[in-house]
Amino acid sequence: MCPASMSLFSAGAASTEPLVSLLHRAFGFADFRANQEAVCQAAIDGRDVLLVMPTGAGKSLCYQLPALARGGTTLVISPLIALMEDQASKLRALGFSVARIHSGLDRETSRKACIDYLDGSLQFLFIAPERLRVPGFAAMLAKRKPSLIAIDEAHCISQWGHDFRPDYRMLGQSLPALRPAPVIALTATATPIVQDDIVNQLCLVNAARFIHGFRRKNLAIEVVEVPAPRRTASTVKLLKDPARRPAIVYAPSRDKAVALAAELSSNFPAGAYHAGLDPQHRDRVQRNFLDGKLEVVVATIAFGMGIDKADVRTVIHTALPASLESYYQEIGRAGRDGLPSRTVLMHSFADRRTHDFFYERDYPAVPVLDEIFKALTAAPRARDEVRAALDMDAEVFERALDKLAIHGGCVLDFGDNVARGHGEWKRPYSAQANQRRAQLDLLVSFAESNECRMAALVRHFGDVADGKRACGECDFCAPERCIAQRYRFADAMEQRTAQSVLKALRGGFSGSTGKLHKELFPSEAMSRDEFEELLAAMARAGFLLLEEAVFEKDGRSIPYRKVFLTRDGETVSAGELEILLKDVGGEAAPRKKGANKSTGRKVAPAPERSAGGVRGSQLWSGPVVKQPAPTAKEPVLSPADEALEKKLKAWRLDEAKKLGVPAFVVCGDRTLRQIASQRPGSLAALLTVQGIGPAKVEKFGEAICRICAG
Repeated sequence: MCPASMSLFSAGAASTEPLVSLLHRAFGFADFRANQEAVCQAAIDGRDVLLVMPTGAGKSLCYQLPALARGGTTLVISPLIALMEDQASKLRALGFSVARIHSGLDRETSRKACIDYLDGSLQFLFIAPERLRVPGFAAMLAKRKPSLIAIDEAHCISQWGHDFRPDYRMLGQSLPALRPAPVIALTATATPIVQDDIVNQLCLVNAARFIHGFRRKNLAIEVVEVPAPRRTASTVKLLKDPARRPAIVYAPSRDKAVALAAELSSNFPAGAYHAGLDPQHRDRVQRNFLDGKLEVVVATIAFGMGIDKADVRTVIHTALPASLESYYQEIGRAGRDGLPSRTVLMHSFADRRTHDFFYERDYPAVPVLDEIFKALTAAPRARDEVRAALDMDAEVFERALDKLAIHGGCVLDFGDNVARGHGEWKRPYSAQANQRRAQLDLLVSFAESNECRMAALVRHFGDVADGKRACGECDFCAPERCIAQRYRFADAMEQRTAQSVLKALRGGFSGSTGKLHKELFPSEAMSRDEFEELLAAMARAGFLLLEEAVFEKDGRSIPYRKVFLTRDGETVSAGELEILLKDVGGEAAPRKKGANKSTGRKVAPAPERSAGGVRGSQLWSGPVVKQPAPTAKEPVLSPADEALEKKLKAWRLDEAKKLGVPAFVVCGDRTLRQIASQRPGSLAALLTVQGIGPAKVEKFGEAICRICAG
C-alpha cells in the first residue's frame, strides 16, 4: 500500500488527461464497463446525476473517477459503516488520501479528519448522514466546499424506498450550503417513484438520469416454502457442497444470525455479522470473509453489509426480507465475477405474520400520532415532559414522535425539545404506511407467484419490455436444476386432473382458477391448494399461463387468478403430458428412461419461454397489490373533468390492448373518476388516489400524470 504522501494524485489538482488514460493510471482498468463513461463525464462536467445501476456493475467508480478528474475533496455520504470502511481501505491501497468519520471511530480520529479536510489534504472524506445533525459540522464543511458530493445508497432518502432513513431525508437541507459542487446520487435499487423522490428531496438541478439494466444473467433464483424449524438444517445441507461456497446467509434477527453461524461453523468456517457487534469484531469478520478465511457469513436482513466480494456463489435468505428492493440488492451480492451463482429464499406463512408484527410496531395508528400532536405547543418542551404528560409507553412514544417529525407534525431541536409543527402530516404519513404495507404484499406475491423470478424483478423496477423475457435459470424456468426444492412426477389422479384441465380449456372455459376448480371438483375430491399447485406445475412445464388479475366489487379491489392455454397446452397429447410437482417430503423425483438425471424431467429449451411461461406469448402477468377498500364518496365531475375522464378511458383501452388484458385490470372506472377529479400532478400525488397503489404507479404513473397535465 502506498502512503498518501507518495500518491501519484495530489489532493487539490484537477486532471485534464483523457478519461480512459486516467482510469488506467488510477485504477488499473483498461476500459470502462458498460455505461460508466457517460456517467463519469456528466459528473465531471458539473451536472447533478442520479445513477441506478445493479449491484456489482461498478457504481463506485462513477463517483471516484470524477473525483480525481475534478480535483479537490469529494464528500461521500454513506449509511453503512461496513461499506464506508471497505471503499476507504481500497482507495487508500491505491494511494489516495482518504478519511472517514462515523460512530465506530474515536474522537481524535474524527478531529484529525476534520483538520485534514479544512487543510485541503484529503481527496475523499466519508461521513455517515447523521453526522450532519451534529451542531457546527455542516458549517465546518461549508468553510471549504467540496468539489463533488456523492450520496451512496440514495434510496434511503425516499419514504417510498425499502430502507428509508430519516437522517437521509434531511440531506436536502444541508446540501445548499455545500454548493456549487455537483451531486451524484447512487443506488442499486430504486423503482420509478423512488427515483423521482430522490431527485425532488435532494433538489437535484437538471439531473442527468442513468437507469441501467436490472437483469442478472448468471443468477438463478429459487424460492422454497420451508417451516422455520427446518431452515437451519436445510442451510447446512445446501452449503456442505464446497461448490456453493463462499456464501452469504441472511437471518431475520441478531440472535438467529449468531446461532446459525455457530451451527454452520461446525462444518466449515463461518461467522456472524450484524449491527450489534462491536466495530472491531465486524471488521475482523468482514476482513476474514474477503480474505477467504471465512467461507460463509451470516448477516441480519436489517443490516446492509456493503461487502464487495466477487466470488460469492450462493446467497440464502432464511426468512422473507423486508421488500423486493432489499431482496434484489441482497441477492445481487452473488456472482459479481460473472460466473453462475444461485440464490435461495426460504419462507412460510409465519414470515408474513412476523412482518405484520413489525409493521404494527413501526407504524403506529394515526390516532396515536394525533394524541401527541394535540399535546404539543408552539413553544418547545422537553420530549420527556411531553411523554410523561401523555402517560404513553416510552417505545410507542418515540416511534410515533419520529414519524411525526418526518412528516412535519413536530419540530425537534438539538436540545431534545419538541414543538408543534404543521397540521398537514396525516396524508403523507398514511401514504407512507400504505406504501410499506404494499411492499409486504408485493413480496408475498413474488414468493407465491408462478412466473419467471428474474422477469418479475426486472419488471418491478420499471423495465416492462425486458420483464417479458424469461431467464431460463430460476425455479420456474428450470425446476430440474433446483437445489433446495425437490420435485416428483404427477401421480395417476394428478395426471387425469391435468388432462381434465386441458380438456376444459380447449373446450372454451374462461374464468378464474377458483371457478375451474369448482367445475372439476364439485365434491372437493382435490383441495383448492392441491389444485393450484397442479396448475403451477403445468405452468412451469409450459402448458398453461397463470395471470394475476383484479376486479372491483362494491368499491373493493378483489384479486383472483386467471388461467389460459399456451400453444404447447393446445397440442400436447396425454402421453406427452409430463409434469413435476413440488415434493413436500423433499425426496428427489424418480427417474424415467431418457429423462434428466437430476429429477427426471425432460428439459425444454429455456430461451423459448416467455416470462409467464408461454413460448412466444406477449400476455402480461405481474404481482397484484391489494388496495384498501375506498371510503371516498363518488366525485362529482365538472365538464372539464368528464373530458379528462374520456381521455383516461381511451388511454386505458389502448394500454389494455397492448397488454392483452381486460381494461379494468389497468384501472377501474371508479379509480379513473377519482383521477379525473383530483388531477394528480406527480407520482406521489397519484399514489394518494384511492384505488392506485405502487405497482400501478410504477407501470402507468407517468402516462397518467401526462394526460392530467395535458
